[in-house]
Amino acid sequence: MNISKQIAFMGSFGVAALLMVTGCSKQLHPTQKDFKQYHINKDVQADPTVVSIYEPFKQKMETEMNRVIGHADKALTKEKTPETLMGNFFCEALLWMSDHYAHNPADLAFATKGGIRNDLKAGNITVGLIFEVMPFENTLTIIELKGSQIRQLADYIATTHGQPIAGMTLTITGNKVQDIKIKGQPIDDNKTYKLVTYDYLANGGDNLPLLTQSIARTNYPQRMREGLIEYVSELTKAGKQVNAELDGRIKIN
Repeated sequence: MNISKQIAFMGSFGVAALLMVTGCSKQLHPTQKDFKQYHINKDVQADPTVVSIYEPFKQKMETEMNRVIGHADKALTKEKTPETLMGNFFCEALLWMSDHYAHNPADLAFATKGGIRNDLKAGNITVGLIFEVMPFENTLTIIELKGSQIRQLADYIATTHGQPIAGMTLTITGNKVQDIKIKGQPIDDNKTYKLVTYDYLANGGDNLPLLTQSIARTNYPQRMREGLIEYVSELTKAGKQVNAELDGRIKIN
């Protein structure tokens, strides 16, 4: 069972357990309209019977969420700038996922700043921190687009003042795109390129109906956060730090 399913299962089990403990065999009928409001605060004592049921699952979940999977030698942040360390890290991870999971290496990767929900601070990286970066159930998706469509995507990147990318470089001048290259080569409007992203964007999220007009699309069950967890773990196994650089993939003139 994967990490996300384990945590979801533990949460569901806890709710079910509470219902079992507090459930009644008889149907109750109110006899008056008056009610008393109870405030839940630090003065409310925990029911030891209920605590004994959920505590083992709570401990297991906390142990997993606190598990260290890697280390960052500097903070990976997502400032409101055209290119960010967190965006570069995330999209490089997407390219890795396209090869590792899909065995279908993409030419370029694309995400949005809003989809990446948190920074990674310098120091130990835990499973819980990756959940904060990508708390959604988004899954891996590879779509195929013509170069002319990639050019439209580049226009979107320009008008939104930069978005996370990998495998592509571009220059923005006054919200206009110039000098688009994919894997170091000038873009060919008639060529088909593979773009790796996640299902929310491929479905047109973040005002991107363009991505729903792909030539082909392949969906994969791999959740983004699970892919990030494995990507960081693989870097650690290889003796590498979690790192990213601002390499000028998006330039502003």
